[in-house]
Amino acid sequence: MDSGGASHPGADPRDTAGSWDAESAPRLNHVVVVASGKGGVGKSTISLNLALALAEKGAAVGLLDADVYAPDIPLMLNLTRTKPRRHWPMFGNPRLGPVSLEPVERFGLKVMSAGFLLGEDQALSLPASSITFVLNQLARQVLWGKLDYLLVDLPPGTADVQQHIVGLLQPSGALIVVSPQDLAHLDAKKVISMFGDAGVPILGGVENMHGLVCPHCHTQLEIFPSVRDSRSIWSSGVKKLGEVPFGPELARHAEQGRPLLIAEPDDAQAERFRQIAARVVTALGAP
Repeated sequence: MDSGGASHPGADPRDTAGSWDAESAPRLNHVVVVASGKGGVGKSTISLNLALALAEKGAAVGLLDADVYAPDIPLMLNLTRTKPRRHWPMFGNPRLGPVSLEPVERFGLKVMSAGFLLGEDQALSLPASSITFVLNQLARQVLWGKLDYLLVDLPPGTADVQQHIVGLLQPSGALIVVSPQDLAHLDAKKVISMFGDAGVPILGGVENMHGLVCPHCHTQLEIFPSVRDSRSIWSSGVKKLGEVPFGPELARHAEQGRPLLIAEPDDAQAERFRQIAARVVTALGAP
């Protein structure tokens, strides 16, 4: 990862990612961004459980929640604040330059999120220039150490926030999350186009909410109409790395702050995440 340059007289420190010495500079073997065209497709659930599946195999894994406006990862790990923050000391003062951030360790993962600053109901009410500064901090000033994989949970869509994070981190590849809906696939194609413009390889896609598994008879029921081939990302050449059925246990464990792979490691859904994680590793060409 590019370490960024040190600030100099006359430079705007909000555009500065800071500098590292050789000892503290992160060593990130693979940066994988997890993206979607629209919200509500379960991208954060996929990001978190894939990160846990990778860590389960002994890899050093970091998880960056880059959705500065609606960070969900802290809630899913029971790391939320109950009181609103009145100041933003974690990110330093934009006029004084950036500070280094320590990730939080949870379930074998190193985790960083703007949500660590916020109360559960609090918005990140900062001007656009400060949001850029926050993104620079999240992307380049976290003391990750040595990681085999850094998974980045991007906000949905193709706005400035997503493009800025991608430009700063220069990902090894992107994983696309869709639900089985025409709109989710159509919007995902815009995200795929954005990654193409940025030179980021598409590792493949995951279809979340692929049917509903009945908790009584365990039959899988289709709850969405089939996506038309003309609108599907699969027909555009994106490789399907896996399908995750809509299961109540996923939502229940997320609400309780104990992800599925931790709460029910022997569940069939947990095994699906392990299979998808293995395919991501293969797509990256990692050992």
